[in-house]
Amino acid sequence: MPDPQLQRAESLIRSIPDYPEPGVLFRDITPLLADAVALRATIDAMIEPFAGTFDVVAGIEARGFLLAGAAAVAAGVGLIPIRKAGKLPRPAAAVDYSLEYGTATIEAHDDIRPGMRVLLIDDVLATGGTLQAAHSLVRQLGGTVVGTTVLMELEALGGRSLVGDVHALFCV
Repeated sequence: MPDPQLQRAESLIRSIPDYPEPGVLFRDITPLLADAVALRATIDAMIEPFAGTFDVVAGIEARGFLLAGAAAVAAGVGLIPIRKAGKLPRPAAAVDYSLEYGTATIEAHDDIRPGMRVLLIDDVLATGGTLQAAHSLVRQLGGTVVGTTVLMELEALGGRSLVGDVHALFCV
């Protein structure tokens, strides 16, 4: 039986056409983030399959930070930000990647230490480029990705083929 709190959380996600450019359907998660009950149910469901298997949560800029921060607190672990290029004062590793409407680079500090078990969190799995790059970044720093969880997967874009096993709370 579907969880009513998760059904409500999903109903709070708005679709905004033609943002950030024509032809893109942006998923606005801010109404979900503003609802404490929906946010808590969402975070619990995102991390539940990985309980006890990770030492730290790595959140991908920018909306992934919001979910990862909440997940880290809920799980009682730390948070590592994975940032866009040029945002960190001492990047230790960087990876270039393609996304559905351009190219980008992500970076991380060396706070991911060799042997660290990392749960990657992002808001959306689209084409998979960002998450594939994040996996590579964690490996460059010596960490092990024990799981990848996203709020929603845009199945038609086929990102799972690049990333592999992903726990997606909602599929659209």
